Amino acid sequence: MAVTQANEQKRAQVAALAQRVQTVSGDHVDVAFLDLGYTGEHVAKAAQEQGITLEVVKLPEAKRGFVLLPHRWVVERSFAWAARFRRRAKDYERLPETLIGLHFVAFVCLLLHRAGPLLQGYNTL
Repeated sequence: MAVTQANEQKRAQVAALAQRVQTVSGDHVDVAFLDLGYTGEHVAKAAQEQGITLEVVKLPEAKRGFVLLPHRWVVERSFAWAARFRRRAKDYERLPETLIGLHFVAFVCLLLHRAGPLLQGYNTL
């Protein structure tokens, strides 16, 4: 997870984010799903230099009521689960590193909760 500066455009930060993603993942990321804030040829070129193809998730043109966007609901749902943690209910952290750490702890707890039933069948002896 990365926290970016709020005083810069999303498009200007793509090159650094793509490089960081590939460093952390060991060059295993091929496709990234993004919102409309990351459109443009410069953005696509910056990501392509790191081997990432960008797919922008767009709203349907004739939108009426709630429309489920492909792939985006997974991210929104995951952050909603993490926001249920009491410490994450308010973002009053002074340092971005603290916020990143709290996100990490929340997602580890969520993953362990989901993996628990799978691991009960295994014998550790």
